[in-house]
Amino acid sequence: MSARSYLILHGWQGPGPEHWYTWLAERLRASGETVALPALPDTDTPRLQRWQPVLAEELAGLSGERVVLCHSLGAVLWLHHVSEHESPKPFAERVLLVAPPSPGISERELRSFFPVPLDADAVRRSAAGGTRLVCSDNDPYCPEGAARAYGEPLQLPVDVLAGEGHLNPDSGHGPWPEVEAWARGERDELTD
Repeated sequence: MSARSYLILHGWQGPGPEHWYTWLAERLRASGETVALPALPDTDTPRLQRWQPVLAEELAGLSGERVVLCHSLGAVLWLHHVSEHESPKPFAERVLLVAPPSPGISERELRSFFPVPLDADAVRRSAAGGTRLVCSDNDPYCPEGAARAYGEPLQLPVDVLAGEGHLNPDSGHGPWPEVEAWARGERDELTD
């Protein structure tokens, strides 16, 4: 039985076989870890109200040290969850928010997720060992920069990866050893 369990939340249009989080889930499972990578409903036309119960159910099913990794719209989902739910103990030990989209995003399909609650106290309470943000300086889904849009108001430690786009397969993020090392607790930062 694993002393650690993982919850990985995908973004808009769902998980693909070439994505870093699909690769990570396979790597962790292969080493005997417990991993939840739920297929959130209606990935092409997501609704916050449909994704929230899935997150709550998956989180309740985790045991041991809980590690949460969220990509893109999954990070926005996490921010809604922690700001809207009280818990007598942290939801997770550690949380990684990867490439959250712009709070000013204009895609009609994503409107139910915005505005994003930027509650630094709720985020701090949600993870006993802390929440970290990793983003790029040229993400087309967050042109103002996630470090500024999320890292500053949430008072998060931030790793900015220069020229890495949306941190998805299109920007070369299939296998991502640094995020695997972070997930396993072998490193704190995702930059060298």
